Amino acid sequence: MKRIVLFVLTNLAVVVVLGIVANLLGVNRFLTANGLNLGALLGFAAVMGFGGAIISLLISKPVAKWSAGVQVIEQPRNADEAWIVETVRRFAEKAGIGMPEVGIFEGEPNAFATGAFKNSALVAVSTGLLQGMTREEVEAVIGHEVAHIANGDMVTMALIQGVMNTFVVFLSRVIGYAVDSFLRRGDSRSGPGIGYYITTIVLDILLGFLAAIIVAWFSRQREFRADAGSAGLLGRKQPMINALARLGGMVPGELPKSIQAFGITSGVGKLFSTHPPIEERIARLQTA
Repeated sequence: MKRIVLFVLTNLAVVVVLGIVANLLGVNRFLTANGLNLGALLGFAAVMGFGGAIISLLISKPVAKWSAGVQVIEQPRNADEAWIVETVRRFAEKAGIGMPEVGIFEGEPNAFATGAFKNSALVAVSTGLLQGMTREEVEAVIGHEVAHIANGDMVTMALIQGVMNTFVVFLSRVIGYAVDSFLRRGDSRSGPGIGYYITTIVLDILLGFLAAIIVAWFSRQREFRADAGSAGLLGRKQPMINALARLGGMVPGELPKSIQAFGITSGVGKLFSTHPPIEERIARLQTA
């Protein structure tokens, strides 16, 4: 869960900051100086939108390491670390990707994979996962994360997020222009007013959360595919089914404080969930 939540939150922050900077510097003023140029606005929105997604993607690995406190295994210090590294290596070779960095972080059961490129990714597992699961189940979880890398999920999510960002930036400025025009009707001054700036900043945030809901839906579909990918890497699906069942009975790993607001599991939180319910994932694997 950390993998996508960190990406979405970082992306939202980057887009909001880019929007504020653009407003302060007047970079997007030409869009409204003599009326709304929709073609130019769409181009501006695409640069802003994909810029936020690409920046988030490129910094996803260092941000994940820092926020989760990942200790990268440079040289295995014991048999368990050597086994983890060898398991990742074996699955990476089978999946046809470069060897990812491998790390361990302290905490309750959790694991994630991240990185902008297939051949320079990171796979990290928690101490709680290693202590609470059998080796076969841990293998299945590692296979799931390697499958995310092999499927190019982070790049796919970046592209989806870029499209969503583009619509956020575009719509917020169209609506901001309309609000500003209404508030300043009869005013002969050219260029955007305070109503435009306030509206666009507020809508960048609100529409950004709506975009996050859509991105989370795509993420849930990717989880099903990664589960199937793990079964393919292991040659059978039962280990992944067992791992999911085990996870269903465990206390989930605590998210970093910066993203705890996204860690809710009921009510509106389901809309932001990056993972489907455990029962659905098991059922999908059983019928595959």
